[in-house]
Amino acid sequence: MQLNEKVMGRKSGIFLYGLTPPKLKTEEEKIKRISQKQMDRIKYLKPDGLILYDIHDEKDRNTDERPFPFLETIDPQVYSELYLRELDLPRIIYRCVGKYNQDKLRNWISDNKKRDFQTVFVGAASGSQEVSLSLKEAYDLYNECNQRMTLGGVCIPERHTLKGNEHLRMIDKQKKGCNFFVSQAIFNLENAKNFLSDYYYYCRENNLQMVPIILTLSPCGSQKTLDFLKWLGIHVSKWLENDILSCHDPSLKSVLILEKIFSDLWIFAREKGIPLGCNIESISVSKKEIEASVLLGEKIKSIMD
Repeated sequence: MQLNEKVMGRKSGIFLYGLTPPKLKTEEEKIKRISQKQMDRIKYLKPDGLILYDIHDEKDRNTDERPFPFLETIDPQVYSELYLRELDLPRIIYRCVGKYNQDKLRNWISDNKKRDFQTVFVGAASGSQEVSLSLKEAYDLYNECNQRMTLGGVCIPERHTLKGNEHLRMIDKQKKGCNFFVSQAIFNLENAKNFLSDYYYYCRENNLQMVPIILTLSPCGSQKTLDFLKWLGIHVSKWLENDILSCHDPSLKSVLILEKIFSDLWIFAREKGIPLGCNIESISVSKKEIEASVLLGEKIKSIMD
């Protein structure tokens, strides 16, 4: 089955790989080398689809210094079409909607009207962030211009732990057109399980259909990567942090931990009929952590198979 068929059929086991395009000022030859290595990696893993992130400066999310400096990247759709053409694979193009005005986003949605296309709309990093376009306005444009486009949303288990309403935010997004969700990277089993449980029971009690939830896993092989995960708001338990950083191979240790976390969540979701999938990414450009993401991808595919 194609990715879109799995999404619309609310199937479990969707397997994705996520990439952030190279920095905007990267030299052409280096972009080609990077993209070739990425394509080789993706061809090996054979995911159902490829996520291409659209990033923005999230300084409003956290007043602490950002562990990795923010640098503008190549537009994800441009990078997909110019440098990843060899991949015969569906793409999910992220859009940080606050970066665009109404006309620009409307034109982008309309330009992709004649083909099957997947996207994820991402809202502001915080309520205080100044944006050109709100998430609600972006959903309105989607419904106005191109409902053929398969629309996804973001879900954040940590936000559910803090506010207890992430499942309600998801239901609201489903009503606005979202057919699947991709989570922020997870490192806390309890947070993720509580979030999935509340979503499941709310849908059951209100006779609503659940849509696929794609949990994101990202290996961590260094203190700096760990600091960035925490800066993004991802909860990493102290014992887990100690286990990773004290190990002779932190990247491998994080892979084994994430494998166990996902295995527990997979069993939990299967028992309740929650359509669960997985997205593998590396938030670091470290060769060791990128290789770890491939190993983790193999292990997760094995669990879902």
